[in-house]
Amino acid sequence: MGLKTAAQYIQSLRELNTRVYMFGEKIDNWVDHPMIRPSISCVAMTYALAQDEKYKDLMTATSHLTGKRINRFTHIHQSPEDLINKVKMQRLLGQKTASCFQRCVGMDAFNAVYSTTYEIDEKYGTNYHENFKKFLIYVQDNDLVVDGAMTDPKGDRSKPPHMQNDEDMFVHIKERTPDGIIVRGAKAHQTGSVNSHWHIVMPTQSMREEDKDYAVSFACPSDAEGLFMIYGRQSCDTRKLETKADIDLGNKKFGGQEALVVFDDVFIPNEYIFMAGEYDFAGMMVERFAGFHRQSYGGCKVGVGDVIIGAAALAAEYNGVEKASAVKDKLIEMTHLNETLYSCGIACSSQGCPTKCGSYMIDLLLANVCKQNITRYPYEIVRLAEDIAGGLMVTMPSERDFKSETVVGRNGETIGDICSKYFAGSEIATTEDRMRILRFLENICLGSSAVGYRTESMHGAGSPQAQRIMIQRQGDIQGKKKLAKDIAGIIK
Repeated sequence: MGLKTAAQYIQSLRELNTRVYMFGEKIDNWVDHPMIRPSISCVAMTYALAQDEKYKDLMTATSHLTGKRINRFTHIHQSPEDLINKVKMQRLLGQKTASCFQRCVGMDAFNAVYSTTYEIDEKYGTNYHENFKKFLIYVQDNDLVVDGAMTDPKGDRSKPPHMQNDEDMFVHIKERTPDGIIVRGAKAHQTGSVNSHWHIVMPTQSMREEDKDYAVSFACPSDAEGLFMIYGRQSCDTRKLETKADIDLGNKKFGGQEALVVFDDVFIPNEYIFMAGEYDFAGMMVERFAGFHRQSYGGCKVGVGDVIIGAAALAAEYNGVEKASAVKDKLIEMTHLNETLYSCGIACSSQGCPTKCGSYMIDLLLANVCKQNITRYPYEIVRLAEDIAGGLMVTMPSERDFKSETVVGRNGETIGDICSKYFAGSEIATTEDRMRILRFLENICLGSSAVGYRTESMHGAGSPQAQRIMIQRQGDIQGKKKLAKDIAGIIK
């Protein structure tokens, strides 16, 4: 089929029998549900920009498997240039949506599974790499969205998978058959899972031999029998259910999405299995996926940061304080922090090197440094944006009040008149425009878009300590000690 249009992508979702639950009930028409549709529109942008001549070179690539033009989100990185273009693409999409566009996890899963399966086959003589290549060609040819599913609920974090009181706290092989495996468990916090055609499951941590049934990786369609999803709610999410909601939504067009994905005895045919008990490679797959995904944050979060900086600058103008030196300095600091994050994403990409199978891997140390900074700088960017915006961002009356025709004043003024009068700012903007930019900042800093920026910056792709562990492993302290000894003339 080749590259899909945005409209074709949305139509393809309608053809799935994906089971989605929200607020304790099954959602039959989830594609048009007001709480879900903004996240679908976000994914659709990855298709729309790939059709745009202006962005085609960034949004598409040539498949090394088929030679066909494909969406970059389905591509296996073949060079440092590919890795850099990935980060540039993610920044662009962050700028266009100011939210999470959800295809990054699948792209990062592709690249982690591709190289890891090659090395599993090399050691054990399995056929996982060929399985994955055939699946990936199918994904590329049909321009599919695939959710990368790694995070298990984990239960008691002090215990490994095989010691959990409930074995389902980690996805595991429940039964093996001649034709495949039956899996059970769940994956939590799954970005874009509802909006995906397929899922790729990976182990969530390094495994020991006792955990080999949990060392499993596979692909399955999102509407597979036994698979269902429970939609995760977000702050301010029910505003989208309000009649004629517009200004109060902030970012009404785009949004992120997370869900709990449950595998209730799902059958996986042999052809879609990429790991089934090779516990000694679980850590490699996790480490590579985490590295790629931590690189991703140096692009997507920076693009969203660009929009936040622009919104804060507009808020300053609408408040009439854009010339104040303190405000100018805050915008400079926000820009400095944002570009530092981008520099980290570009750096780990430019230092990428080939794996055994020929695909390219980012510099793991720099990717983890990138994500460690992501757990910090967006919080400061948001703090400065809220500082510039002012307290009205979180105390403003509702859109209904601004549009109310209820008379309350002595001279016949309506509630809407009163709101428009007392919440007016600079003459360069209407009260409504001022309200819109403040609601937008509220949404992106505190509300439902924050799942694609603020809180996800902390916990997405692993919480801060996960990166610190990798920085310790990759930091080569012994090598640095030797450098100091050599220069200081210490022989021992």
